[in-house]
Amino acid sequence: MTNTPWHAASSLYKKLAIGSMIISGTGIVLALVAVNMRIHPLTYVAIAIIVVGLLTHVSGLVVRTRDAKAYRVAQGLMPAPKPRKKAAKES
Repeated sequence: MTNTPWHAASSLYKKLAIGSMIISGTGIVLALVAVNMRIHPLTYVAIAIIVVGLLTHVSGLVVRTRDAKAYRVAQGLMPAPKPRKKAAKES
């Protein structure tokens, strides 16, 4: 793994990070246009687009955390997770 997080990141994380920036930026631009032109329905659409961008960003953080944990396990820096025991079925 290299020293920079961007170069070490998976392609899925990179796509989610760039996608979240594009989606959020689009929502911000639409919100500015809607406020300046006083188009209230477009304002609500812009807010929804910004929320989608934020959710995409959070999913990127989840992917990045998963990748970092897998890297630590592979390098022996962290013990492998133990498999969960199945609960006994009640009769």
